[in-house]
Amino acid sequence: MNAPAFAQNLRRAIPAGFLDTLKMRFGSRFSTAHAVCEHHGRDESPYPPMLPDAVVFALTTEEVAWVARHCNQHKVPLIPYGVGSSLEGHLLAIQGGISLDLSGMNKVVAVHAEDFTATVQAGVTRKQLNDEIRDTGLFFPIDPGADASLGGMAATRASGTNAVRYGTMRENVMSLKVVTADGRIIETANRARKSSAGYDLTRIFVGSEGTLGIITEVTIRLYPQPEAISAAICNFSTLDTAVQSVIEIIQMGVPVARVEFMDTAAVKATNAYSKLDLKESPLLLFEFHGSPAGVKEQAEIVQGITHDNGGMDFQWAEQPEDRSRLWTARHNAYFAGLQLRPGCRASTTDVCVPISRLAECVSETAAELDQASFPYTIVGHVGDGNFHVLMLLDSDSPQEWEESEQLNHRLVQRAIDMDGTCTGEHGVGLHKMEFMTAEHGRDALDLMASLKKAFDPNDILNPGKIIPLA
Repeated sequence: MNAPAFAQNLRRAIPAGFLDTLKMRFGSRFSTAHAVCEHHGRDESPYPPMLPDAVVFALTTEEVAWVARHCNQHKVPLIPYGVGSSLEGHLLAIQGGISLDLSGMNKVVAVHAEDFTATVQAGVTRKQLNDEIRDTGLFFPIDPGADASLGGMAATRASGTNAVRYGTMRENVMSLKVVTADGRIIETANRARKSSAGYDLTRIFVGSEGTLGIITEVTIRLYPQPEAISAAICNFSTLDTAVQSVIEIIQMGVPVARVEFMDTAAVKATNAYSKLDLKESPLLLFEFHGSPAGVKEQAEIVQGITHDNGGMDFQWAEQPEDRSRLWTARHNAYFAGLQLRPGCRASTTDVCVPISRLAECVSETAAELDQASFPYTIVGHVGDGNFHVLMLLDSDSPQEWEESEQLNHRLVQRAIDMDGTCTGEHGVGLHKMEFMTAEHGRDALDLMASLKKAFDPNDILNPGKIIPLA
């Protein structure tokens, strides 16, 4: 697969002596080694590596600010890097420059259990945070699958399996510490649960994908660990009846914590990869949180709805180790899917539509994919109208790549026509840029471009992402 035409031949020249200045400042935490640059110049997108000129490993906000000031002075691109798990080309250095690795900024700064908040450095991962706060009786619910960094999750407005009950990063980030393009350090808000003071800078930076500022600390909401948790699997004979069940469950207002969809191919791949014996038909995975009585009531209502739609009897996973095994398998569905076609390169895409249009969107998409020349899987956080398609392509076949892109175009246009969005949680990166005009309109994009110019006049922060050229 080639890089998009707009992302080719755009590398900026690095001023003489600039890299030497970085090396003098950071020593062993600066690298131009090919292997290091290659690691930081690729993600889980289908695009080939696009390498930075060098990598800096920062440990403090002040170091990030120092790098930003120098890059801004010399107009050198600067791309924040977390753990590299993005799917749409967010961190590819299409104009070269410096990859700023924040993984070493991995301290939990403060936990205010009495206020249900925690402040963490950008490199802290969600699993690390939950391990460190386990004894408080609280947890952080946003779970995109990969053990992503909290800074990266904020930058991409991440979501995940728990979003139907707990929301996304947009609802759960209270404040940020951000380094601006010219090296200033700002706090976007305080820890109060609400404020009417000025523009909401927090929401501007959440989802900005490193194009407006570099997030170095995140203050997030925490939640009490549920008194009771129960998980169940329900199989269906058809994709339509499974998705219709979800629609009715959400419209009934049942507060399920998780409701995930897997098509038959995804179930087959998961069985092989995770050594499970799930029935190989379309299925829903549920998780219920609350008091024992509340969980029981939720499960009874959901069982009734699924039975009315032809769902089979629930298979329960009530023990913690059984639930963990089940959800680990679900999170590994991407890697499981890759094994359906060994040696393939995956092109992933996601859309999100109003819940009332979900069954129609998924069914039409599956019907088109059934005619494709390559295998695919569909999984989804369908409780909030979001689903993902994994297309398994021969990396040496331009024809399959083009076919997959045409299918992606039709899927995105279908979602937008249903008043949905081109991406529910993957983010824009490179792969979704061309759909931004259709979704937002040129006037709105011009306003976004003006915001980018105001925040980053020299266009050094992750340049060439999100906003397409006019």
